[in-house]
Amino acid sequence: MPEHTSGTQHAPSGRRLEVDDVIVVEPAKMKLALRGAFVGNFMEWYDFGIYGYLAVTMTKVFTAGMPDSLGLTVTLLGFAVSFLVRPFGGLILGPIGDRIGRQKVLYFTMAIMAISTALIGMLPSAAQAGGFWIIIPLYLLKMTQGFSTGGEFAGATTYVSEFSPDKDRGYWASKLNVGSYLGFAAGATVVALTTLTTESLLGIDGAMVEWGWRIPFLLAIPLGAIAIYFRMRIPEPPGFEETKELQHEQPPTDPHDLQYRHGLGSLIRVYWKQILIGISIVAAEGTAGYALTSYMPTYLEKDLGISNLNAAIATVPVLVIMSLLLPTIGRWSDRVGRRRIYFLATGSSLVLMLPAFLILQTAPQAGMWVVFLALGIVAIPVAFFVSMTASALPALFPTAARFSGMGITYNLAASLFAGTTPLIADLLVNATAGSWISPFMPALWIMAFSAIAVLAVLAMRETGARPLLGSVPTVTTREEAKELVATQDENPLIDTSTMPLRVVPARRRSAGRG
Repeated sequence: MPEHTSGTQHAPSGRRLEVDDVIVVEPAKMKLALRGAFVGNFMEWYDFGIYGYLAVTMTKVFTAGMPDSLGLTVTLLGFAVSFLVRPFGGLILGPIGDRIGRQKVLYFTMAIMAISTALIGMLPSAAQAGGFWIIIPLYLLKMTQGFSTGGEFAGATTYVSEFSPDKDRGYWASKLNVGSYLGFAAGATVVALTTLTTESLLGIDGAMVEWGWRIPFLLAIPLGAIAIYFRMRIPEPPGFEETKELQHEQPPTDPHDLQYRHGLGSLIRVYWKQILIGISIVAAEGTAGYALTSYMPTYLEKDLGISNLNAAIATVPVLVIMSLLLPTIGRWSDRVGRRRIYFLATGSSLVLMLPAFLILQTAPQAGMWVVFLALGIVAIPVAFFVSMTASALPALFPTAARFSGMGITYNLAASLFAGTTPLIADLLVNATAGSWISPFMPALWIMAFSAIAVLAVLAMRETGARPLLGSVPTVTTREEAKELVATQDENPLIDTSTMPLRVVPARRRSAGRG
């Protein structure tokens, strides 16, 4: 952690927390904010999810003429290239979000994602285009999606964490990833229903390859319109507005000041430790999460011989049940701390991944119930990881640099490790084909990152139930604010040296504060 100086121009030495310093977020505004973030994140991950569930089908659409194994690798590379540009989205959109506001950037990312997804559904196939050169515009649209997501998820986690009350941040922020994984589940459901309708009910052989694959992508148009509508109505977080005001009135000059507005270089110099901690945790979370959501349909279909329809159906109940459990885990973290939940995440990943993939090998003989069981086991560490993402990781950085910090941290890890999981897992299985270890290579890849994440969690400071770094406490009622101020001397969770205590009461009241 850097040596923080809250800046004498913002918080004179010995200043005590007063009632008017505390942010009181109106419940109605909080619910509106969380709803807007939730709906947008649902849409974002629906778009990414359908590509994973349609990977084998899209191999036939876009790489006709290539050998099957090479064609699948080329298709999965489309998933990977979208992640390669994510850091650029974070590097560009993160600082913009720290300057002009979270809401404006989140509106922009949602619009870009919906448009690029719909355009994928309008691309001609390799047969229609006269060659598999059509993979190039597919890659370009996937890269556009990646750029958008580079700002979307970092912005959404930042936004939700800043709007959530301190004592319940784990609970409220975990709902963001409920939207993420329900989006994946919705993608699987749409793919399954489209396959069932076009090929089973209508009896049209090859309909999914001919035209059915387009339907899930084109649904991004109405879904995107709904998400954009919600994004247009969400307010800015009160803590961000205060930080922006303080920066305008008396801009700090010390990079270690929590209110300092960083460029990329100073951000890395001051917060390099937090960045490394975040990258390690996100890499562990992402390899497990994308193995469950984006690689598993390909693994089930290609390596275990399970049909495309059953592969899509298999993940839906697992993702839905896991998603609904995330707020419970988030509330638990508010009581026991974020670090303990992360230790459960890393520990369960190290213990359960190999047994889960061992069970999967019996699926062709034992039936689909084995697939549900194995995916449920994989979902256990994933649930512990993702329930913490929107509450623990943004808390690594102060409000003035939170969007930028999350942008570089989350997206570097996602692009280098998480998003490449389907591609690398497939390459590892192919490289070891014929050996006993081949079916377990994806599990070993995941476990390696979980082992590294253990060290990161050990180095991470506890942030559960505490005010965000560089911000004053956030509560839901005026009475809570009064109690917090009255007990601040005995409260180990309150550290006024990190808080911008200079206030403008009229501004606070207009933002829905005490």
